[in-house]
Amino acid sequence: MTEMTQSLASVPSETHTSVSNAAAARVPSFPELVYAHFDWWRETRSGALTEATKTRYEHAHEAFEATHGEIVKAYWCSHIESAVVMTEKPGRFWWSGPRCGFHRESDWATQDWPDIAAELHRCDELSVRAKTVLTGVRQRICMSLVMASASHLMSLVDRRAANADKIANASSLAQEQLALAKAEGYYDDAANGQAQIVYFVGMAAVALVLGVGAAIWLGLSWASPVAALVAGATGAVVSVIQRITAGKFALDYDVGRPYAVFLGGLRPLIGGAFAMAITFAFTGGLLHLPVAAGESEDHRRLALVVVSFFAGFSERWAQDTLAAALPSMAPKAAASKADPAPAVVTHASEPTPGAVAH
Repeated sequence: MTEMTQSLASVPSETHTSVSNAAAARVPSFPELVYAHFDWWRETRSGALTEATKTRYEHAHEAFEATHGEIVKAYWCSHIESAVVMTEKPGRFWWSGPRCGFHRESDWATQDWPDIAAELHRCDELSVRAKTVLTGVRQRICMSLVMASASHLMSLVDRRAANADKIANASSLAQEQLALAKAEGYYDDAANGQAQIVYFVGMAAVALVLGVGAAIWLGLSWASPVAALVAGATGAVVSVIQRITAGKFALDYDVGRPYAVFLGGLRPLIGGAFAMAITFAFTGGLLHLPVAAGESEDHRRLALVVVSFFAGFSERWAQDTLAAALPSMAPKAAASKADPAPAVVTHASEPTPGAVAH
């Protein structure tokens, strides 16, 4: 293990002193903080702590926290110059929560142990995704789970550097792989839930604009296409809400918030477009409402609104209805229903634009 004990931190203290003095005017990097901490820990443990080492470590620690936030969780290896820390920095605005950071220095220490290095890189990847996609409490929980797994993995690095039991290390590594898989599962659920909120905001905003515009129009005069547009958009919104509550609505959450808002805004427009197409089919005589001949015009309008709502609620139903109304497409529609290969997907499981089944 002689190779494992040689690093930048094990060079003579004079070299460390000159390097740290040259870097005193700038913010130290995390590796520099790790080396300063290892020197401080080694001298403290031996009872020979010098003032220069203590000052160098305190300066590096304070400067690092001033830039990246307070170190709330940390694991510092005792036998090798490696560490992993989690930082928290206050948000830019009073209503935003603290922003978490993840810092690790161990690549050179794990070059002979690719199994541990691979899991630590998984921690890096998950921390980047959590910091970029998640916010608030969900981000903090996910980063804490990543930090817990990374700390245990770093403890394996420390134990292997101390020639600990290889069988025990292998068992501990397997446990951490399972723990990290659970952390990834939590991230998937949290990111999907957060993406659903963003998607719903975009959908509700467009539906609200359509509703206000249609209310003004209908307040002046009745127009079947306008009423169908609002009914179809409302049906689309209700459809998404139903699928969210049923747990059947998954989104590609790594695309970013603007794209999720864009996809959500498309949903009422698509529902309204199908509803208007159904309305034109009924008013143009292509389809006929199952309403008695003696019913009043108001009842016919209400029936048309209901049909428009279902057209927005289920795009598949609207497509099949329009296809059955066209003579050239009716045989194809009948054949598709008889053929089990292209099975018709019900709207409860039909993905929306941008939705991805995980």
